[in-house]
Amino acid sequence: MMHSTSNASARASAGTGAAASDPGTKKREILIFLALAFLIWPFIAVAFVGGYGFIVWMYQLIAGPPGPPPV
Repeated sequence: MMHSTSNASARASAGTGAAASDPGTKKREILIFLALAFLIWPFIAVAFVGGYGFIVWMYQLIAGPPGPPPV
């Protein structure tokens, strides 16, 4: 019984250590991070701000410009 317990824990630690020590995994993770940080998120931010501006613009077409009403 002692043999099977130690064998299972050895397999569990080998499985987690193999992925962390693989240089290909680390390189791929860095490339994915750089793609997200410098390519995808800037486009999402610009789209979000542009979408918000479009909504405000359409609202002002319907409701009128901001400020006090004319006297």
